[in-house]
Amino acid sequence: METSTLNFAGAPADARAAAKKRRLIAAAAVGNALEFYDFTVYSFFAILIGKLFFPVHSSFGQLMLAVASFGVGFVTRPLGGLVIGMYADRVGRKRAMIATLLIMALGTATIAVAPTYAQAGIAAPLLLVIARLLQGFASGGEVGASTTLLIEQAPQAQRGFYASFQFSSQGLAALVGALTGVVLTSTLSAAQLESWGWRVPFVIGTLFAPLGYWLRRTVDETPAAARSASASREDAASLPLADVLRHHGKAVFTGLGITIGGTSIHYIIVFYMAIYGVQVLHLPSWLSMMAGCIAGATLAIVTPIGGCLSDRYGRNRIVWWTRIALMLTIYPAFVALNRWPGAVSLLTIIAALSCVHAINIGAMSAMLGELFPRAVRATGGALVYSIGVAIFGGFAQFFVTWLIAATGDANAPAYYAIGCGALTLIALRSMDDKAGKPLD
Repeated sequence: METSTLNFAGAPADARAAAKKRRLIAAAAVGNALEFYDFTVYSFFAILIGKLFFPVHSSFGQLMLAVASFGVGFVTRPLGGLVIGMYADRVGRKRAMIATLLIMALGTATIAVAPTYAQAGIAAPLLLVIARLLQGFASGGEVGASTTLLIEQAPQAQRGFYASFQFSSQGLAALVGALTGVVLTSTLSAAQLESWGWRVPFVIGTLFAPLGYWLRRTVDETPAAARSASASREDAASLPLADVLRHHGKAVFTGLGITIGGTSIHYIIVFYMAIYGVQVLHLPSWLSMMAGCIAGATLAIVTPIGGCLSDRYGRNRIVWWTRIALMLTIYPAFVALNRWPGAVSLLTIIAALSCVHAINIGAMSAMLGELFPRAVRATGGALVYSIGVAIFGGFAQFFVTWLIAATGDANAPAYYAIGCGALTLIALRSMDDKAGKPLD
């Protein structure tokens, strides 16, 4: 009777703990999800956006300007990482997460209502660029603040699992974005898409903001972080960036090495290989979105498995062996695509590589935050992630396109992935595995 009473009394507490866990993960992941949703739908409608916003008669020129306007978002990532990272360390993770979500939503809403070139002239592309700069600024600080909150509130033995939802949410958002694009293009006429249909995905993205704001307002601040932020406010001379550069240089270079390998292969597998299949192998254009859906679904499902494995067997071991597996298979994958070009080979290869990559980034998810002590954790994590993604992820397509032209080898994108992966292996040699250990 007594045991039954105890179980009955404990059940509501267990339910509340589970609900709190789900809310924490959702609150942290929603900003990252919105970023990748925007990335996917902008890419899907890049040709149409170029036509509507840029007064260039060449369709190729319109596409290049549309892609360039998207790429400017990567320019403000490092600045956003520094500013928002320091804000998170000085004021609190929760406030920083709310700020990034609102800035990102403002950028998305601006794109949704922006007038076209025919309606506003040169103001139209300028407004589009400003919107992308805002989104890039917010994205730069998003991962540092939200991942820090996740790993500081996660149980010590589950930090990898909690942090992995940052990248799992990217996959889910990419899948939703791709499906949104497919539904719109298959149900609306070309005239409807050009008139108003292309705005619908950005309106949908903006509507996620109130839910995200509510989730982040109701999540608890990490108590230790709140104390640290209070201490920082009392010390006006305290600058987290200066502390990171002065005392944690080794952690910065280690974090950059880890980020470079992950972001380079991510943009090649999830985004570039589908474009490669259409542009280089001349496969049907519908394969691009199908490949994006498969990669997104794989990341959404498999990434938390990588986080769990890292909690059980150690971050370094899982990242090391999955990185080697990717480095050994990426070149044969491109050789196979060129030898047997087709829908089956492209989708199978992307699914297989995405699965290994998902385990790799799931295991990596908690690493950046674990590199730095609490007082500068958000600043340090945001700094290395935003710089690594801006250069080696944002310019990945440019680098691999140049490699193909320079070498004349259609398999050259694999060289880029292998080289960046080698930097990760070097960085891992100096990484202290923190799985299951207390945070500093």
